[in-house]
Amino acid sequence: MTPLLEPKEIEVSLIGGGTKTFVISKFPAVAGREIVTQYPVTATPKVGDYRANEELMLKLLSYVAVPVNSSEPLRLSTQALIDNHVPDYEALMRLEFAMMEYNTSFFTNGKASNFFQGLLTKVQTSALQMLTQWSQQSSGKK
Repeated sequence: MTPLLEPKEIEVSLIGGGTKTFVISKFPAVAGREIVTQYPVTATPKVGDYRANEELMLKLLSYVAVPVNSSEPLRLSTQALIDNHVPDYEALMRLEFAMMEYNTSFFTNGKASNFFQGLLTKVQTSALQMLTQWSQQSSGKK
């Protein structure tokens, strides 16, 4: 397994209170391209593909580690390691978002909401066009 690139310790809030420390890192170029271009699309409600998004989440978290007593942090390279070291789903989502922020310039400084709003607008426009076309075809209008 390649070493973590530019590792950075962060604290993630937990549902029950308190925080947990994780080590996040930069993605290698090719993995980063796949994750960043596919992650938001596969997560879009009613349009995305949950299984594909889950696979990308597992890939994303393989670049996250937890500090342990040994010299090297433990990489979250399997679903079992994620389930054992990420205490709740909100922490998992915060960790995913922290990774996207750390690895992209357009997810920082409030730009993430603009990115997702733009994506939502595109999806809504596409869906509206498809529904309009389907409606015209089903009513016999051209």
